[in-house]
Amino acid sequence: MAEPLCRLYLITPPSLDDLAGFGRTLAHALDAGDVAALQIRLKDAPDDVIAAAVDALSPIAQARGVAVILNDRPDLAARLGCDGVHVGQGDTPLKEARRIVGPDRMVGVTCHDSLHLAMEAAEDGADYVAFGAFFPTATKDAPTRADPELLTGWQADMLVPCVAIGGITVATARGLAKAGADFLAVSAGVWAHPDGPAAAVKAFNAEMTAGAAER
Repeated sequence: MAEPLCRLYLITPPSLDDLAGFGRTLAHALDAGDVAALQIRLKDAPDDVIAAAVDALSPIAQARGVAVILNDRPDLAARLGCDGVHVGQGDTPLKEARRIVGPDRMVGVTCHDSLHLAMEAAEDGADYVAFGAFFPTATKDAPTRADPELLTGWQADMLVPCVAIGGITVATARGLAKAGADFLAVSAGVWAHPDGPAAAVKAFNAEMTAGAAER
């Protein structure tokens, strides 16, 4: 069976006070439908807290074929056995992140609303580029607002996959998939969904499949 044209890229909540409980929630969510990746994003957390999260969540994700990507920290991603790292424009530069994690792990780069930054990242060997924020988000401070046309233009000219991020909900997923997103990065849209994360994963997959079919 062919892979979906648009897939879900989950991002953890900003803090995980009950790691065991979140692990159970994560397992149910991943069992509910297709998920490509889980980004562990615990901004400014101590190394031991990040390591504990990776140790607890990686087996749950990787056993289900879900790639584990660590935010910001290529050094910890390599040491803890993550599948990749995601870096922002103010984090470790792409080439340095690649040197640290090696050729076999993924490196993704935040490119905000800039085709120029994305093209530079692609030329420097990024495995994916992330555009956003497409909608208001409380998960992080988003300095830019991206237009869905950015995704369409990227798909027309580039082979490197693109991720849409920022305030994405089930209601907005179809439009972004139709516009050309390869992945939708979602945090609160899944974890805070009124019907629960598992229902959210099902709903996102239905909307993304429908949107991709309309391209």
